[in-house]
This record gives sequence, structure tokens and C-alpha cells, in this order.
Amino acid sequence: MTTHGTALITGASSGIGAAYARRLASLGHDVILVARRQGHLATIAAELQRGHNVRAEILPADLADRSDLERVERRTADLPDLEFLINAAGFGIAGAFAETDLQKHLKMIDCHVVASVRLCHAALPGMIARRRGAIINVSSIGAFLPKRWDTTYCATKAYLKVFSEALQAELHGTGVRVQALCPGLTLTEFHDSPEYAGFHIKTSVPRALWMTADEVVASSLKALGHGPVVVIPGLKNRFLILAFKLPTKALLRWTAARRMRGRTPSAS
Repeated sequence: MTTHGTALITGASSGIGAAYARRLASLGHDVILVARRQGHLATIAAELQRGHNVRAEILPADLADRSDLERVERRTADLPDLEFLINAAGFGIAGAFAETDLQKHLKMIDCHVVASVRLCHAALPGMIARRRGAIINVSSIGAFLPKRWDTTYCATKAYLKVFSEALQAELHGTGVRVQALCPGLTLTEFHDSPEYAGFHIKTSVPRALWMTADEVVASSLKALGHGPVVVIPGLKNRFLILAFKLPTKALLRWTAARRMRGRTPSAS
């Protein structure tokens, strides 16, 4: 059996979370798979145990449910060899904030923010004591590109980005690494939910603008430890964010210049 430490992965039943599980198991890590869909978790666990000779534990839980979250939190804190905490659980809401069910937004905040913060807090004492470990919080390029119809999604992802940056600054010198992964469009089940039934995103957006979950995870793990805290996989996604930032910076400089020109010299 493996001696490489354990990875606890939320959102592990599909998409980026499942890709992390497969990649880390292939590197010899035992895995604990957390998600709502027990059947999907069991299928992936069997695949990993059979293919990589690692232990694959399933922990069915809805992280927006406080009692479920507390179970995962206790399991996280009790692990004597936790090497990776991957906070990948998440979902989207399609529609204007004022026109969608408030409870959906609150549940998103619980899943994206509250669960990630609580699991980080549970994982860190052991990681710091062992002077090793890594936390990856799956954010989004939405953290840089606030847009309508995704109000709460972008806000929660921005929180994860800033939280990860500040947390890594606090943990400097401890041996514990923190990363905020900010993928763009990724070929997963994310847009297959009923929320996006009328949007046809996968057919309307060119394939060249999408990445696979495996590509996203490969970029994440390659950068971990020696790369920046905020990782944006895919050159096209980095260009997109740069294109958004440049007009904003130019506008700020123009506004500052206008203010300076508008000032009158003081009398001597």
C-alpha cells in the first residue's frame, strides 16, 4: 500500500474533483472521496483501488448541510497523514440574482465558502505540525470577471482566491502550500444541470475555448509548490483576464490624470 499520504477531495464524483482523485491515486496517494452521489463515488473508488492499489474511502456528504459538513470536518481533522485537501465541490446558478431562489444562493455560499474555510481550518493544525501538505481551493476565472447571471458564483470564487492568497502568506515557512486554482470553461458535468438547460453553453462556445478536467488538474499540480498561489490554467484564459484588466487599469490612470489636471495651484 501507499506511503505517500492521503488526499481528501470534495466534489470527487465528477469533473475536476474526480480528475484530482485519479491523478493523485496514480501518484500513490490514498484518497477520501467526498460528494453527494454515493453511487458515483463508489464507482470511482473501485476504479482507483483496482487500477492503482491505493485505499479509496467514500464519504457521501452534502457540504451545504451543516451536519454533513461537520462529519467531513471531523474526518479531515483526524487524518494523521493528510497530504492534500482539495476543495473542489461547487455548482452554478443560472439567472438574475433578484429572480432566483435566495436559498440557492445561500446554499452556494455554504458549499463554496463556508465548507472550504471549515475544512481548511480542520486540516491545517496537522499539516503545520508535520510541516508538509497542500491545500487547493478550486476558484474560477469568474473571480476576476464579475458578470451578470453569476453574481453569487463570482463572489464566492473571488473569496476563495483572496482567502488562498492571504492564507499562503500566513503559512510562509511552515512547509504547507496553498493554491487557488482558477479554471475557465472546462468540459465537465457542471453545465449539464437543469440550471443551464436553456443556455446550450457547450454547443454555442467553440471547443477551442474549453479545457478538459485532466488538463486543468495537470496545470494545477505542475504549479504547486514552485508556482504562484493563483493558478490560471490555459494561455487563452490568462489572455482573457489580461484583456479584462488592461482597460480597467487604463481607466483608473485616465481618471487620476483628469483629477490632477482639474486641481488649481494653491496661492503662494
